[in-house]
Amino acid sequence: MTADGLPARSRSRRAGGQVSIGLDPDPRGAAGVDEVGRGCWFGPVFAAAVVLPARAAGSLGAAGLTDSKALSPRRRQELVPLIKALASGWALGQTSAAEIDGHGIRLATEWAMLRALQRLSGALGAEPPLVLVDGILPLRCWPGLQRCLVRGDSHSPAIAAASVIAKVARDALIGRLAERYPGYGLERHAGYGTALHRSALEQLGPTPLHRRSFLRNVWAAQPQGWDQASGSGSGVPGHNA
Repeated sequence: MTADGLPARSRSRRAGGQVSIGLDPDPRGAAGVDEVGRGCWFGPVFAAAVVLPARAAGSLGAAGLTDSKALSPRRRQELVPLIKALASGWALGQTSAAEIDGHGIRLATEWAMLRALQRLSGALGAEPPLVLVDGILPLRCWPGLQRCLVRGDSHSPAIAAASVIAKVARDALIGRLAERYPGYGLERHAGYGTALHRSALEQLGPTPLHRRSFLRNVWAAQPQGWDQASGSGSGVPGHNA
């Protein structure tokens, strides 16, 4: 036992002034939270928070639930209605490209997760007793108990479910935005930094939804630069709309 009465192997990092506990990756009532789009050049970061009852884990595992990156788009689409039907609660949150540029990607990612957790708490009528966070970085803005899980989306059903819901929701938004901003191949790369995306930026310049803070290397290759203030690329009419 430790000085605060917790078993030594139950201790985890402190966050929000409290000590997180829980030997089981998915303790009863715990919310799994995950993000998608953190490394993209374009668009918002999405996060989802999910609470799964114990009986849901087996059903979702049998249906193939795992880290969203290991699933095909079709499988993710098939899993979403099942996750929503079996979950005790779920919610989405996001932060915009402007918030990412203004406050940095880590804080913006935390805000997306916090917004998802706040909406989940509202739907459930109470905050989850424990939050399971994918990765090694705690949510500094969350006052409750939390536990960081390395590769959590491969080990925790709730985190895996959150990763799938967030990925499908963000991909759907980017698909709609691809129609608004044609020529960038958004429907193919979802805003990530591919060769196709770089080539489109060199020809068209950035849209208002590109993350200027992520484009510094691409920007440096442009002899005349891009118009940061207006958020438009030279010769791209309508991209200020």
